[in-house]
Amino acid sequence: MNIIVTGGAGFIGSHLCDELIERGNQVICIDNFSSGDKKNVLHLLGNDNFKLVNHDITRTIEIKWPVDQIYHLASRASPVDYQKYPVETALANSVGTNNMIRLSMVKGAVMLFASSSEAYGEPKSHPQKESYWGNVNPVGIRSCYTESKRFGEALITAYHRKYGIKANIVRIFNTYGPRMRKDDGRVVSNFITSALRDEPLAVNGDGGQTRSFCYISDMVDGLIRVMGSSFTGPKNIGNPHEITILYLAKKIKQMIQSDSEITFNPMPEDDPTKRQPDISKTRRLTGWEPQVGLETGLKKTIEWFKKL
Repeated sequence: MNIIVTGGAGFIGSHLCDELIERGNQVICIDNFSSGDKKNVLHLLGNDNFKLVNHDITRTIEIKWPVDQIYHLASRASPVDYQKYPVETALANSVGTNNMIRLSMVKGAVMLFASSSEAYGEPKSHPQKESYWGNVNPVGIRSCYTESKRFGEALITAYHRKYGIKANIVRIFNTYGPRMRKDDGRVVSNFITSALRDEPLAVNGDGGQTRSFCYISDMVDGLIRVMGSSFTGPKNIGNPHEITILYLAKKIKQMIQSDSEITFNPMPEDDPTKRQPDISKTRRLTGWEPQVGLETGLKKTIEWFKKL
Protein backbone atom coordinates (compact mmCIF):
# COMPACT_ATOMS: atom_id res chain seq x y z
CA MET A 1 0.00 0.00 0.00
CA ASN A 2 0.90 3.68 -0.31
CA ILE A 3 0.76 5.19 3.17
CA ILE A 4 1.16 8.75 4.47
CA VAL A 5 2.53 9.28 7.98
CA THR A 6 2.27 12.87 9.18
CA GLY A 7 4.78 13.61 11.91
CA GLY A 8 6.76 10.71 10.47
CA ALA A 9 10.12 12.07 11.63
CA GLY A 10 8.96 12.16 15.24
CA PHE A 11 9.49 9.59 17.96
CA ILE A 12 6.45 7.39 17.31
CA GLY A 13 6.12 8.36 13.64
CA SER A 14 9.63 7.30 12.65
CA HIS A 15 9.22 3.86 14.24
CA LEU A 16 5.89 3.54 12.44
CA CYS A 17 7.58 4.39 9.11
CA ASP A 18 10.19 1.70 9.79
CA GLU A 19 7.60 -0.97 10.48
CA LEU A 20 5.35 -0.07 7.55
CA ILE A 21 8.30 -0.25 5.14
CA GLU A 22 9.45 -3.50 6.74
CA ARG A 23 6.01 -4.90 5.90
CA GLY A 24 6.46 -4.01 2.23
CA ASN A 25 4.55 -0.72 2.00
CA GLN A 26 5.52 2.56 0.38
CA VAL A 27 5.61 5.42 2.90
CA ILE A 28 5.29 9.17 2.38
CA CYS A 29 6.56 10.88 5.52
CA ILE A 30 5.25 14.43 5.99
CA ASP A 31 6.99 16.51 8.65
CA ASN A 32 8.03 20.13 9.16
CA PHE A 33 10.60 19.13 11.82
CA SER A 34 9.12 21.43 14.45
CA SER A 35 9.42 18.64 16.99
CA GLY A 36 10.48 15.71 14.79
CA ASP A 37 14.11 15.16 13.80
CA LYS A 38 15.40 14.33 10.33
CA LYS A 39 18.00 12.08 11.97
CA ASN A 40 15.18 9.68 12.90
CA VAL A 41 14.56 8.87 9.22
CA LEU A 42 18.01 9.39 7.67
CA HIS A 43 18.45 5.63 7.39
CA LEU A 44 15.35 5.49 5.17
CA LEU A 45 16.31 8.19 2.67
CA GLY A 46 17.97 5.77 0.24
CA ASN A 47 15.01 3.39 0.31
CA ASP A 48 12.88 3.40 -2.86
CA ASN A 49 9.79 2.82 -0.73
CA PHE A 50 10.28 5.99 1.32
CA LYS A 51 9.57 9.62 0.43
CA LEU A 52 10.20 12.57 2.76
CA VAL A 53 8.09 15.71 2.32
CA ASN A 54 8.95 18.83 4.33
CA HIS A 55 5.55 20.40 4.91
CA ASP A 56 3.42 22.02 7.63
CA ILE A 57 0.10 20.16 7.61
CA THR A 58 -1.78 23.28 8.69
CA ARG A 59 -1.35 24.28 5.04
CA THR A 60 -3.14 22.31 2.32
CA ILE A 61 -1.07 19.84 0.36
CA GLU A 62 -1.44 18.01 -2.92
CA ILE A 63 0.02 14.52 -3.19
CA LYS A 64 0.56 13.26 -6.73
CA TRP A 65 0.90 9.63 -5.70
CA PRO A 66 -2.02 7.31 -4.87
CA VAL A 67 -2.71 6.97 -1.15
CA ASP A 68 -4.37 4.04 0.62
CA GLN A 69 -3.91 5.04 4.27
CA ILE A 70 -3.08 8.17 6.28
CA TYR A 71 -1.69 8.01 9.81
CA HIS A 72 -2.10 11.52 11.20
CA LEU A 73 0.40 11.82 14.06
CA ALA A 74 1.66 15.37 13.43
CA SER A 75 1.50 17.40 16.64
CA ARG A 76 3.77 18.51 19.41
CA ALA A 77 3.06 16.01 22.20
CA SER A 78 5.45 17.05 24.97
CA PRO A 79 4.10 19.50 27.59
CA VAL A 80 7.31 21.53 27.24
CA ASP A 81 6.74 21.82 23.50
CA TYR A 82 3.03 22.48 23.35
CA GLN A 83 3.11 25.02 26.17
CA LYS A 84 5.83 26.90 24.28
CA TYR A 85 3.93 26.65 20.98
CA PRO A 86 0.25 26.54 22.01
CA VAL A 87 -1.21 28.09 18.85
CA GLU A 88 0.80 25.87 16.51
CA THR A 89 -0.23 22.81 18.53
CA ALA A 90 -3.92 23.70 18.49
CA LEU A 91 -3.85 24.32 14.73
CA ALA A 92 -2.02 21.05 13.96
CA ASN A 93 -4.82 19.07 15.60
CA SER A 94 -7.66 21.14 14.15
CA VAL A 95 -6.78 22.76 10.81
CA GLY A 96 -4.14 20.09 10.16
CA THR A 97 -6.62 17.33 10.91
CA ASN A 98 -9.18 18.90 8.58
CA ASN A 99 -6.57 19.05 5.80
CA MET A 100 -5.73 15.38 6.26
CA ILE A 101 -9.40 14.38 6.30
CA ARG A 102 -9.95 16.28 3.04
CA LEU A 103 -6.91 14.59 1.52
CA SER A 104 -8.20 11.18 2.60
CA MET A 105 -11.51 11.94 0.87
CA VAL A 106 -9.79 12.99 -2.36
CA LYS A 107 -7.62 9.87 -2.35
CA GLY A 108 -10.23 7.45 -1.04
CA ALA A 109 -7.84 6.60 1.80
CA VAL A 110 -8.51 5.28 5.28
CA MET A 111 -7.38 7.71 7.99
CA LEU A 112 -6.17 7.15 11.54
CA PHE A 113 -6.08 10.12 13.94
CA ALA A 114 -3.63 9.91 16.83
CA SER A 115 -5.52 11.39 19.75
CA SER A 116 -4.29 11.19 23.32
CA SER A 117 -5.09 9.96 26.80
CA GLU A 118 -5.07 13.69 27.60
CA ALA A 119 -8.64 13.64 26.25
CA TYR A 120 -9.61 12.22 29.66
CA GLY A 121 -8.08 15.15 31.59
CA GLU A 122 -8.08 14.62 35.36
CA PRO A 123 -10.20 11.46 35.30
CA LYS A 124 -12.98 10.72 37.74
CA SER A 125 -13.27 7.24 36.21
CA HIS A 126 -10.40 4.78 36.68
CA PRO A 127 -9.09 3.00 34.68
CA GLN A 128 -10.15 5.05 31.67
CA LYS A 129 -12.59 3.49 29.20
CA GLU A 130 -13.35 5.01 25.81
CA SER A 131 -16.93 5.61 26.95
CA TYR A 132 -15.71 8.05 29.63
CA TRP A 133 -16.19 11.66 28.45
CA GLY A 134 -13.32 13.09 30.46
CA ASN A 135 -12.76 15.94 32.91
CA VAL A 136 -10.75 18.58 31.06
CA ASN A 137 -9.99 22.24 31.78
CA PRO A 138 -10.91 23.86 28.43
CA VAL A 139 -8.82 26.99 29.08
CA GLY A 140 -5.98 25.59 31.18
CA ILE A 141 -2.30 25.55 30.35
CA ARG A 142 -2.61 22.14 28.67
CA SER A 143 -5.81 22.93 26.79
CA CYS A 144 -4.07 23.80 23.51
CA TYR A 145 -3.20 20.10 23.29
CA THR A 146 -6.04 18.39 25.14
CA GLU A 147 -8.89 20.33 23.60
CA SER A 148 -7.45 20.27 20.09
CA LYS A 149 -7.15 16.48 20.34
CA ARG A 150 -10.76 16.30 21.53
CA PHE A 151 -11.80 18.59 18.67
CA GLY A 152 -9.92 16.40 16.19
CA GLU A 153 -11.94 13.42 17.40
CA ALA A 154 -15.19 15.38 17.06
CA LEU A 155 -14.25 16.57 13.57
CA ILE A 156 -13.48 13.09 12.28
CA THR A 157 -16.71 11.79 13.80
CA ALA A 158 -18.68 14.59 12.11
CA TYR A 159 -17.13 13.79 8.72
CA HIS A 160 -17.86 10.11 9.25
CA ARG A 161 -21.51 10.77 10.06
CA LYS A 162 -22.05 13.19 7.18
CA TYR A 163 -19.83 11.72 4.44
CA GLY A 164 -19.13 8.17 5.59
CA ILE A 165 -15.35 8.59 5.59
CA LYS A 166 -13.29 5.59 6.65
CA ALA A 167 -11.40 6.58 9.76
CA ASN A 168 -10.18 5.44 13.14
CA ILE A 169 -9.30 7.29 16.34
CA VAL A 170 -6.70 6.08 18.82
CA ARG A 171 -6.11 7.54 22.27
CA ILE A 172 -2.41 7.06 22.88
CA PHE A 173 -1.17 6.66 26.46
CA ASN A 174 2.40 7.32 27.63
CA THR A 175 4.90 5.78 25.22
CA TYR A 176 8.67 5.43 25.57
CA GLY A 177 11.68 3.95 23.79
CA PRO A 178 14.64 4.82 21.57
CA ARG A 179 14.49 8.12 19.64
CA MET A 180 12.81 10.03 22.44
CA ARG A 181 14.35 13.49 22.61
CA LYS A 182 16.39 13.88 25.76
CA ASP A 183 15.09 17.45 26.16
CA ASP A 184 11.42 16.80 25.43
CA GLY A 185 10.34 17.17 29.04
CA ARG A 186 8.74 13.76 29.37
CA VAL A 187 9.33 11.82 32.53
CA VAL A 188 11.13 8.76 31.11
CA SER A 189 13.64 10.80 29.10
CA ASN A 190 14.06 13.27 31.99
CA PHE A 191 14.83 10.55 34.52
CA ILE A 192 17.18 8.57 32.26
CA THR A 193 19.12 11.65 31.17
CA SER A 194 19.50 12.88 34.76
CA ALA A 195 20.41 9.45 36.14
CA LEU A 196 23.12 8.93 33.52
CA ARG A 197 24.66 12.25 34.64
CA ASP A 198 24.17 11.50 38.37
CA GLU A 199 22.01 14.62 38.53
CA PRO A 200 18.89 14.85 40.73
CA LEU A 201 15.77 13.09 39.51
CA ALA A 202 13.09 15.77 39.82
CA VAL A 203 9.74 14.24 40.77
CA ASN A 204 6.62 16.38 40.64
CA GLY A 205 4.49 16.42 43.77
CA ASP A 206 5.04 13.47 46.11
CA GLY A 207 5.45 11.07 43.17
CA GLY A 208 2.20 9.28 43.98
CA GLN A 209 0.59 10.20 40.66
CA THR A 210 0.37 7.26 38.28
CA ARG A 211 1.09 6.59 34.62
CA SER A 212 1.06 3.51 32.37
CA PHE A 213 4.05 3.22 30.04
CA CYS A 214 3.90 1.45 26.68
CA TYR A 215 7.07 0.48 24.81
CA ILE A 216 7.35 1.85 21.29
CA SER A 217 7.22 -1.48 19.42
CA ASP A 218 3.93 -2.33 21.15
CA MET A 219 2.53 1.11 20.31
CA VAL A 220 3.40 0.77 16.61
CA ASP A 221 1.84 -2.69 16.46
CA GLY A 222 -1.30 -1.28 18.06
CA LEU A 223 -1.56 1.58 15.59
CA ILE A 224 -1.27 -0.77 12.61
CA ARG A 225 -3.86 -3.16 14.03
CA VAL A 226 -6.33 -0.36 14.72
CA MET A 227 -5.86 0.99 11.19
CA GLY A 228 -7.00 -2.39 9.92
CA SER A 229 -10.19 -2.38 11.99
CA SER A 230 -13.56 -0.89 11.09
CA PHE A 231 -14.65 2.52 12.43
CA THR A 232 -16.02 2.07 15.94
CA GLY A 233 -14.99 5.30 17.62
CA PRO A 234 -11.97 5.92 19.83
CA LYS A 235 -9.75 3.06 20.97
CA ASN A 236 -7.21 3.15 23.79
CA ILE A 237 -3.66 2.05 23.07
CA GLY A 238 -1.40 1.83 26.08
CA ASN A 239 0.03 -0.53 28.64
CA PRO A 240 -2.52 -1.18 31.41
CA HIS A 241 0.27 -1.77 33.98
CA GLU A 242 -0.04 1.28 36.24
CA ILE A 243 2.91 2.54 38.32
CA THR A 244 3.68 5.64 40.37
CA ILE A 245 6.14 8.23 39.13
CA LEU A 246 8.20 7.75 42.29
CA TYR A 247 8.46 4.02 41.51
CA LEU A 248 9.64 4.86 38.00
CA ALA A 249 12.31 7.22 39.33
CA LYS A 250 13.61 4.59 41.76
CA LYS A 251 13.52 1.89 39.07
CA ILE A 252 15.53 3.93 36.57
CA LYS A 253 18.02 4.98 39.26
CA GLN A 254 18.49 1.33 40.26
CA MET A 255 18.86 0.07 36.68
CA ILE A 256 21.47 2.70 35.83
CA GLN A 257 23.15 2.32 39.25
CA SER A 258 23.12 6.08 39.50
CA ASP A 259 24.15 8.21 42.47
CA SER A 260 21.36 10.67 41.69
CA GLU A 261 19.21 12.06 44.48
CA ILE A 262 15.44 12.05 44.12
CA THR A 263 14.06 15.55 44.66
CA PHE A 264 10.49 16.85 44.72
CA ASN A 265 8.96 19.81 42.90
CA PRO A 266 5.49 21.38 43.11
CA MET A 267 2.87 19.73 40.89
CA PRO A 268 2.44 21.50 37.54
CA GLU A 269 -0.93 23.06 36.76
CA ASP A 270 -3.56 20.57 35.55
CA ASP A 271 -1.13 17.64 35.66
CA PRO A 272 -3.28 14.47 35.86
CA THR A 273 -2.92 12.39 39.03
CA LYS A 274 -4.04 9.11 37.45
CA ARG A 275 -3.57 7.49 34.06
CA GLN A 276 -4.39 3.87 33.21
CA PRO A 277 -6.01 2.63 30.01
CA ASP A 278 -8.75 0.07 29.85
CA ILE A 279 -7.72 -1.76 26.65
CA SER A 280 -10.49 -4.36 26.64
CA LYS A 281 -12.19 -2.76 23.61
CA THR A 282 -8.98 -2.64 21.56
CA ARG A 283 -8.09 -6.19 22.59
CA ARG A 284 -11.53 -7.48 21.61
CA LEU A 285 -11.61 -5.71 18.23
CA THR A 286 -7.99 -6.14 17.13
CA GLY A 287 -6.38 -8.82 19.29
CA TRP A 288 -3.76 -6.29 20.41
CA GLU A 289 -2.12 -6.11 23.80
CA PRO A 290 1.37 -5.05 24.94
CA GLN A 291 4.15 -7.65 24.91
CA VAL A 292 7.15 -5.73 26.30
CA GLY A 293 7.48 -5.46 30.07
CA LEU A 294 8.64 -2.28 31.79
CA GLU A 295 12.11 -3.52 32.75
CA THR A 296 12.82 -4.89 29.27
CA GLY A 297 11.65 -1.68 27.62
CA LEU A 298 13.58 0.55 30.01
CA LYS A 299 16.75 -1.47 29.45
CA LYS A 300 16.52 -0.91 25.66
CA THR A 301 15.74 2.76 26.15
CA ILE A 302 18.61 3.32 28.59
CA GLU A 303 21.04 1.65 26.19
CA TRP A 304 19.92 4.02 23.44
CA PHE A 305 20.35 7.09 25.64
CA LYS A 306 23.85 5.96 26.61
CA LYS A 307 24.87 6.29 22.95
CA LEU A 308 23.78 9.92 22.61
